[in-house]
Amino acid sequence: MGNFAETVFEALCAVQPELLLHINNDFEKSHHTARYVEVFSVFYFFADSIVGRRITTTTPTRLWTRCLATEVDINTLTSSTDSVEASLENSLRETKSIESEVEKETVQYVPQIDNRSHAAQKLLEDGTAESYNHHRFSQKRTRPLGTSIEPNHYQPHKLLTHPPSPSDITLELLLASQAHLGHKTSHWNPMNSRYIFGIRQGIHIISLNQTAAHLRRACRVVSGVAESGGLILFVGTRAGQDRCVVKAAQMAGGCHLFERWTPGSITNGHQILGHCRTKVVDELDREVEGFDEELRERPALKPDLVVCLNPLENWVMLHECGLNTIPTIGVIDTDANPTWVTYPIPANDDSLRCVQVIAGVLGRAGQEGQARRKEKAMKGVVTYTPDKLMTDLSASTQEARTGGSAEDIEDSESRSSFL
Repeated sequence: MGNFAETVFEALCAVQPELLLHINNDFEKSHHTARYVEVFSVFYFFADSIVGRRITTTTPTRLWTRCLATEVDINTLTSSTDSVEASLENSLRETKSIESEVEKETVQYVPQIDNRSHAAQKLLEDGTAESYNHHRFSQKRTRPLGTSIEPNHYQPHKLLTHPPSPSDITLELLLASQAHLGHKTSHWNPMNSRYIFGIRQGIHIISLNQTAAHLRRACRVVSGVAESGGLILFVGTRAGQDRCVVKAAQMAGGCHLFERWTPGSITNGHQILGHCRTKVVDELDREVEGFDEELRERPALKPDLVVCLNPLENWVMLHECGLNTIPTIGVIDTDANPTWVTYPIPANDDSLRCVQVIAGVLGRAGQEGQARRKEKAMKGVVTYTPDKLMTDLSASTQEARTGGSAEDIEDSESRSSFL
């Protein structure tokens, strides 16, 4: 039996030598047969709990208990079992402490912080992303509900990118653009009494019928001047009028001014505008070269028509146009004098939307006139009287071809026409 006990302890030491060291010492010191049963029971406890499997296929515990039952001391067996359990608990605590220290010393990989992922994580933490997703979900569910807005509702940028044409002039458009609002009754000009519809809360109301009629007349004037090859000048010096002025001048093929008017630009143009470049174009607006010497002695150009969007601030320009018999078109509010311009348009000059509508309509009218002029030019029909400079050029060209002078050519043409 002693050889079998030694074999059991060798197996125990092979499995867990540190934990069974004190058990081995006690086994060597004891000679009582009850110790064999105790140690053999401890061996099966360790084989089941620590190793996780049984070393032997049979259970000889009953056999040992049956053979040595008369030799077992119960008191000694109980005390020895308690001491073994206490030693096992201490060993388990030491093992757990060692494992915890190893885990603390283990180096963990920290991923690099990405700004986008960090921002997304932050949104997830404070609930912003969740609120936004809920908003999108609610918007998608409630979109088909309610009334549908027609695509022709007011969009401010459309007045610049797609201005209305003269055929789009309606009372509804003028009313929506606040063209009917005037000034206080104490600020009115009596010359505007024929354009005033009534008074509302101390403010003059402009008749939209008068506004529509005068605006259509101004469109015909702009279209006729553009078709005749005239130079149209659009002027608007108030804040916010620069974009609509430039757009109208581009469509009508004219010039624009959105800064302060320089006094004397028309009456003293050879001094103020003498350094500006001038070019000669044909009926298709193609530049004709070879007139540099003639253009140096030519006076500064003057516009054939001036469209002023704020006459009160540009009365000096209107006065110069009157001195040089240049027709003018102006937006006349209830506090302005309609006799300052040739073709007044009674409307609200303080409303930027109203000014954009009027400038866009006049620009479209000029664009239509330019289109008609170029269409006729393609057929060989010139809709304007050629300049004297172009007449001299054609005469000199014909003289070079025929070998005679310009006067001889004119005399021969007159004689042929007379005959």
